[in-house]
Amino acid sequence: MGGNKGIYNNNTLEAEDRRSGGLLLSCKGWVMRVWEFARDEPNRVIFSLKVGLAILLVSLLILIRAPYEIFGTNIIWSIITVAIMFEYTVGSTFNKGFNRALGSLLAGVLAIVAAQLGLLASRVFEPIIIGISIFLVGTVTSFVKLWPSLAPYEYGFRVILFTYCLIIVSAYRMGNPIRTAMDRLYSIAIGGLVAVLVNVMVCPIWDGELLHEELVKGFDSVADSLEECVKKYVEDDGLDHPEFSKTVMDEFPDEPAYRRCRSTLNSSEKLDSLAQSAKWEPPHGRFKHLFYPWSEYAKVGNVLRYCAYEVMALHGVLHSEIQAPYNLRAMFRAEMQEAAGQAAELVRRLGMDIRDMNKTLKSSLLKRVHDTSERLQATIDMHSFLLVSSYEKPPAAPMPDGDTDTNPSPPGETYHEMMRKTSRRFYTWPSREVDAYEEEAAGVSAVGSLLVPRMKALESTSALSLVTFTSLLIEFVARLDHLVDAVEELSSMAKFKSEVEL
Repeated sequence: MGGNKGIYNNNTLEAEDRRSGGLLLSCKGWVMRVWEFARDEPNRVIFSLKVGLAILLVSLLILIRAPYEIFGTNIIWSIITVAIMFEYTVGSTFNKGFNRALGSLLAGVLAIVAAQLGLLASRVFEPIIIGISIFLVGTVTSFVKLWPSLAPYEYGFRVILFTYCLIIVSAYRMGNPIRTAMDRLYSIAIGGLVAVLVNVMVCPIWDGELLHEELVKGFDSVADSLEECVKKYVEDDGLDHPEFSKTVMDEFPDEPAYRRCRSTLNSSEKLDSLAQSAKWEPPHGRFKHLFYPWSEYAKVGNVLRYCAYEVMALHGVLHSEIQAPYNLRAMFRAEMQEAAGQAAELVRRLGMDIRDMNKTLKSSLLKRVHDTSERLQATIDMHSFLLVSSYEKPPAAPMPDGDTDTNPSPPGETYHEMMRKTSRRFYTWPSREVDAYEEEAAGVSAVGSLLVPRMKALESTSALSLVTFTSLLIEFVARLDHLVDAVEELSSMAKFKSEVEL
């Protein structure tokens, strides 16, 4: 009995040790995730510390007796203002501060007017007038903030609503609407001033800088993805190419540049948001003149995104199920790689000019890109006979009843299944090497005579996928003209430094 008890105690201790060890591993893993999250974006830590500092500063007005005796309990509105108004970037804070200030001011004026009208009426009608005013303000602000052109000021209308309600109700109970409104307003002003000063003076995070860096990263991502896609297309012989149906959509671990290019396609909303917030920022850093053309950054990003669409289309052809034979792709390798390399160089050069805020003439570089695309087009035209099958379909054998079956199918197995079975033996699908299949099907002459012309027709289809790829590449080069024009417009409006022609 005592032995069983000892075994039970040992098992209990081992279970507790396992639980404590699992808890330690869980805590360690959580700490590592937090560390990685902070290390990936150090500004997150800076922002958090700045919010804590701003909240502390306004809280001292309550914690220290002297300022508390001056401001009273209304200073709590300063803490609320800082918590609501303090944003990640300076531009967003200015934007929200403007909405907060204007909304609070309008709410205070409306509250004073409504309260005075209530005081002029009898004591019976005063709450009725206040109730009707609350209903009207709530209805009007909720409707107007849905207006498309007023969407950027949606926060301001919400401020009007809740500030008005709090002031008018408090004034009704305290009996002094003007004093109540003024107390609320100067408390809100103190909180807004602290939030702005801390955000600007302590390690500021500028929307303009983030917008500038985000756009430059987009140029590099598109250029890298273009070169990666073309290189993989002309060098992949299909030996280790997985079936597309077994490939998880949008997960290509061996193509990091493609994933970055895909993020460029989803950056439209982010660029527009940063451009809107950057308009509220004062001149700073490299962006020193007033009315900096931040909206032009968003326009350049839109043109770049249309170029990224072509890269995504190239990627779709790269991973399509029907591929041109490797030997055919290799014939045009030099021209495709040259065209992609020149185009990627131009895109990177545009990104470098924006990064360094330089204005350079790129006519010669753009001409070289067009020359390479023209050579690629000429090569395709010269070898067009390789892209079309010249096989003539033999006449169909007559059926026993005298009719001709226009669309016969092998018994017991679909045509697509036979094609898939054949594709496992060759590098591309459908294979151009049909001789072995013809020998294999010699014993079944009817099936062989049916499949050979279909295989020949699919040879032409697979070869034409190469034309699709090269056409998309040439279309990408054509869109570079619009990208160059957009960057030049930005450089002129932003007053970039001028340099010599490339």
